[in-house]
Amino acid sequence: MSVGPAVVVLDYGFGNVRSAVRALERVGAQVELTADRARASEADGLVVPGVGAFAAVMAGLKAVRGDQIVERRLAGGRAVLGICVGMQVMFDEGDEHGTLTEGLGEWPGIVDRLDAPVVPHMGWDTVQVPEGSVLFDGIADERFYFVHSYAARRFPLGVDEPVGPAFRAPLVTWSDHGGPFVAAVENGPLSATQFHPEKSGDAGAALLENWVRSL
Repeated sequence: MSVGPAVVVLDYGFGNVRSAVRALERVGAQVELTADRARASEADGLVVPGVGAFAAVMAGLKAVRGDQIVERRLAGGRAVLGICVGMQVMFDEGDEHGTLTEGLGEWPGIVDRLDAPVVPHMGWDTVQVPEGSVLFDGIADERFYFVHSYAARRFPLGVDEPVGPAFRAPLVTWSDHGGPFVAAVENGPLSATQFHPEKSGDAGAALLENWVRSL
């Protein structure tokens, strides 16, 4: 009997961790919920969940040295998946009520409040998927479950900056709520979704299965 890839869901005090663990187990991963640095560093895949405030999530990550774990995994080409605020902290900064918090800086740009008549953006929504996506293979036309008040509304890397022939531009998936925002990114070993795949029914399960299969 084959054993699925080893996946660690980083346990740092924030995030819908139990549902993420169950969803990953259902698609064949061998899942461990831990903040142990060695286990998180050595797993085939690392999931960084996150709910709530950008600043609080960053503080929680730093308390377990999650910032170092993510940086070192990515430097070694090892897969990381950020979910919701776990995606937002991959950017340079978060702006909450005029207060800037430094993020992990894996992508340039700022996460700020959605400019929409109704905030938070809560419920099922469609996404615009670029050609060549691995995460959305077979599910580009599906709806996914969002619940957030903040998002990255621009993605300058590979758009405003030159990308050399040795570097593939990130694949950016967009959605819209009062204007376009980044719904997902696939950038080498680093992938992330603004929506919650673990709450997105069959479509979310398929996305997680695509990610696990890629490990």
